[in-house]
Amino acid sequence: MHSPSLATSLVDERTAAAAGWSRRRWMLGTGAAGLLGSLPGVLPAQPVSAAAEEAQAPPMPALGSALALPRIERLDGSVYEPAASAGQPLLVYWWSSTCPFCALQSPSMEQLWRSQRGRGLQMLALSVDRQAQDARAYLAAKGYTFPAAWTTAVWRKTFPKPKGLPITLLRGRDGRLLLAERGQMFAEDVEAMAQLISRLVCGPTRQNPVARGGCG
Repeated sequence: MHSPSLATSLVDERTAAAAGWSRRRWMLGTGAAGLLGSLPGVLPAQPVSAAAEEAQAPPMPALGSALALPRIERLDGSVYEPAASAGQPLLVYWWSSTCPFCALQSPSMEQLWRSQRGRGLQMLALSVDRQAQDARAYLAAKGYTFPAAWTTAVWRKTFPKPKGLPITLLRGRDGRLLLAERGQMFAEDVEAMAQLISRLVCGPTRQNPVARGGCG
């Protein structure tokens, strides 16, 4: 038999679902997301330097603020050039191969990338793994195709990772932040983000009043 507190939580979750809440919104509202992070063994061990960097990590950037990524080499040898993503939606995904919540979210991010890449979406998955090879091997083992780069501590001084992991940021075509999420996004949350991206990449603009091709 469930304990009273757990039973109450289950009832609250069903009520929230009936009201159209996502699981993520319910967990954040009840504090369940924080409970997961406090369970022994949930978070991977970090070297002292990484832990110190995380302790000094900045808060999430404010919605509406400008988001400019520096130039960085991707894991496949190509280079992300900031000018290449100008005027296009840009999805930034901070992750690590040792992050259990990233492992749960990444399949949905791969699905989103495959569905939106042909429509103009730009994406950059930023790894904070200890070595580039760790990230490269993980992506190959999982079959992920989304554009990814390994970030060095020096590079992160110019574009700091906010506190937490995973971190999901969506920049609009005007270069300003539209969405900022800390922690795991569930599949339904990523789907809602995909719908927002579809409107961004397929909708008409002042320069082009006709919706773009490939957006049927």
